[in-house]
Amino acid sequence: MHTGNLFAHTQAPAGGECFETLLAHRNLVVERIVSSADAVPTQYVQPQDEWVALLRGEATLDVAGEALELRAGDTVFLPAGVPHTVRRVTDGAIWLAVHLH
Repeated sequence: MHTGNLFAHTQAPAGGECFETLLAHRNLVVERIVSSADAVPTQYVQPQDEWVALLRGEATLDVAGEALELRAGDTVFLPAGVPHTVRRVTDGAIWLAVHLH
């Protein structure tokens, strides 16, 4: 058995984002992401489906050309192959990302 706390050790990085794999099992990967407010917008087009929950903070995502305003507690499903970019994020925002390969 492995236990942990999603809010432990969540200091915002000096820049960009910090990715931590919490669970990798068969075709499932669960990550915790901690964002810095000065993260450079990067477009992702992933070969796997992804579901994300914003646990703390606020963010603006561009998903296939549509702007999504997210607040703590909001979730979004990103199907494989759909381009998405984090345009704006508050310092110390915490995400939970679930990837299905």
